[in-house]
Amino acid sequence: MSQGESCVNCIQRTLVSAPKSQHLRLLSVSFVLLCLTASAANAQLWKQSQQLPLCSKLPSSNNNNPTLQASSGAQMACFGVQSNGAPQRAITPLVSSVSGDSFATTNVNAANTNEDQTNGTRAFGQSEVSIAAAGPYVVEAWNDATGFFAPVCAAQNKDQLTGLGFSANGGKSFFDLGGLPNVNCATSVFQGDPSVEVFQTGGNTYFYVSSLFFNTSDFSEQIAMDVCQVTGSTLTCNPTPVIIADPGAFGFDDKDFMAIDAARGLLYVTYTDFSFGDTIKLSVCDIGNGALGGSPAAPVCNSKIGPTPGYLSIATSNSCAEIEGAYPAVDAGSGDIYVAFESNWATNLFGCNTIPVQDVMNFVPASCIALPGSSPCRGPAARKGIPIVSIDSAFVSGYNRFPPNDFPRPAVSDVNGTVSMVWNDTRKDVLGNILLQSFNLTSLSLVQSRPVPLDNDGIAGNLHFMPALRNVDAHGNLNVTWYDRRLNPNSASTDVFGAFGVNPRTSTTPTSNTRVTNVSSDWLAVSSDIIPNFGDYTDNYMELLASPGVSTQAYVAWSDGRINDPQPFNAHQGLP
Repeated sequence: MSQGESCVNCIQRTLVSAPKSQHLRLLSVSFVLLCLTASAANAQLWKQSQQLPLCSKLPSSNNNNPTLQASSGAQMACFGVQSNGAPQRAITPLVSSVSGDSFATTNVNAANTNEDQTNGTRAFGQSEVSIAAAGPYVVEAWNDATGFFAPVCAAQNKDQLTGLGFSANGGKSFFDLGGLPNVNCATSVFQGDPSVEVFQTGGNTYFYVSSLFFNTSDFSEQIAMDVCQVTGSTLTCNPTPVIIADPGAFGFDDKDFMAIDAARGLLYVTYTDFSFGDTIKLSVCDIGNGALGGSPAAPVCNSKIGPTPGYLSIATSNSCAEIEGAYPAVDAGSGDIYVAFESNWATNLFGCNTIPVQDVMNFVPASCIALPGSSPCRGPAARKGIPIVSIDSAFVSGYNRFPPNDFPRPAVSDVNGTVSMVWNDTRKDVLGNILLQSFNLTSLSLVQSRPVPLDNDGIAGNLHFMPALRNVDAHGNLNVTWYDRRLNPNSASTDVFGAFGVNPRTSTTPTSNTRVTNVSSDWLAVSSDIIPNFGDYTDNYMELLASPGVSTQAYVAWSDGRINDPQPFNAHQGLP
């Protein structure tokens, strides 16, 4: 390999001169030897992940024929810093408040902008958030551009591309903890796409924060998590990452999200494995179940020894249609698992236009989880696809990524006997409505004859985008939040609105929506080192309380541009 030549270029030169029958063997050997040898010359560990085979299939400045799309974390892993500014400001004035802002006094930045500096360089971009809460404790995590500029194994783990903040006072204020701790920071790095879950047992509170995880031990993009425990008013994270999924050498696992079965001590994680085509997989971690020898402080995922290829395959694309954006939900009563994902996202723009775009719900019975052995099931017991009209061909003003997504978000309501999913859909409004479709548990028969819009502003062309839904409130109702531009239509001025207390069996649009933000964000005025600048998803979490008169505390998390730098905001409110 000549000086300055990339691993990929060197391997391509080697393969051209070799017989096709030897390509796979040469690729494996060359990639390991050449790239690990070259790694010593890389100033940033995360730059090595740019050589992964998946990266060459994604849209970039030097790839005019992309074949796949991937998550925000994958964009960070493959392309690194993607700085962009604001060509102009929106003409419409921003609205700072409206009557009935019930979340207005609780808008809080979970990050500290002073932490976004390293060695004299400021990073712009803390976005794509996830949140979970229990009692007074709240954790929010995000993609953190600071890791692009920090040296390997920097103080406060600033070299890690996944950041987090902790609150011990119910979300009134947060302490920015920097990056996710990683004792193996010299040879691995967290790379964004965070998901947060919480587990309380034995008087202790544990937070689990998962993320993409690039590991040079086998040159793969894995899924890993840190386990963090609350002690008094502090959060301490074990610096040894727990590997949730390992695709093997040169493989790429993407877009992780978690759901917890607290009653059975199990943690579920869904993701897309791009190693050979694209497959939605479900991993399972023992966080107190005992079947794998795990505990809340020391989870064990799938198996004690060796790679973790995923406990159960949910779906594999056998066509040109990419499947991506998987989210799990657990039935607390039965232990059944439901997984929703999008089929033919983005590939519908790349020539795969004979296959309809769908959001797909899958039912996995609890009996399919037979730890410590392998699953007796070959896949979901039931599946239902809902045709959607995608937003992915739109260039959303102020959103610096193309294409946008329509990923579905699911939640189970035992009270109502339903599993529901929500997504943004352009069948009625050109820039999307937030639609709800519920299914009867286990059979996945439809509850509504057609999806129900949850946004009620009635403004033609108004953006409704990236809905969040995790779990139901104390009454079994849904609380859905999303990005919204009703206050300043025809601009990039963006707020977060929500529909709260929605019965999953409803067939009518709610009479009211609630504003969550107290300041609008003009995304044409926001600088960012990350694409997408406000992430691929928002999040919320319904935390059940025992306090008299308050049954649920609603936490909402989103990326906010009010200071012209993407920041991980959140707000909370008690629900009746």
